[in-house]
Amino acid sequence: MRLLILLTGGSGCGKSSYAELLCTHLPGPRYYIAAMQPFGDGSEEKIARHRAMRCDKGFETLERYTDLDSLSLPGGGTALLECICNLTANEMFDKDGNMTDPREKVLAGVENLCRRCGHVVVVTNDVGSDGGGYDPATSAYVEVLGKINAELVRRADAVYELVCGIPLVRKGELLL
Repeated sequence: MRLLILLTGGSGCGKSSYAELLCTHLPGPRYYIAAMQPFGDGSEEKIARHRAMRCDKGFETLERYTDLDSLSLPGGGTALLECICNLTANEMFDKDGNMTDPREKVLAGVENLCRRCGHVVVVTNDVGSDGGGYDPATSAYVEVLGKINAELVRRADAVYELVCGIPLVRKGELLL
């Protein structure tokens, strides 16, 4: 049985904590797919905080910034993808700032995880609801991320929006 759960919400709303807790109640082995590249102010600290949060939860961490569609895992178990926003940016912008449409690549990566693990929890963010006013590259990113999120909602068995650490069911049933 394949189970795809999408978690969304604003920044700092408890998505990561809830995702990790949820995964501890799903079959192992557990894989934490970390898509955040250490880049920019505070990224190393955020990565360290996330590592500390999951250190005793039985995850094998795989830092994979792009190309999830070719990631090989032994099979079975549960994968936590943290997060679609970082993966999308990594696939969309090259080191020189050139843009490509990342939709097919990102969605193929999630499908690969679903085929290999069976249970997949994907974290994303609610972006673009602040009214915009972005530069053209950021506007393009927000637009494509919205399309990826919409497609993931369509494919997901369950969708939870986290508000102050509380999961609100938007699709499917609450597992925990």
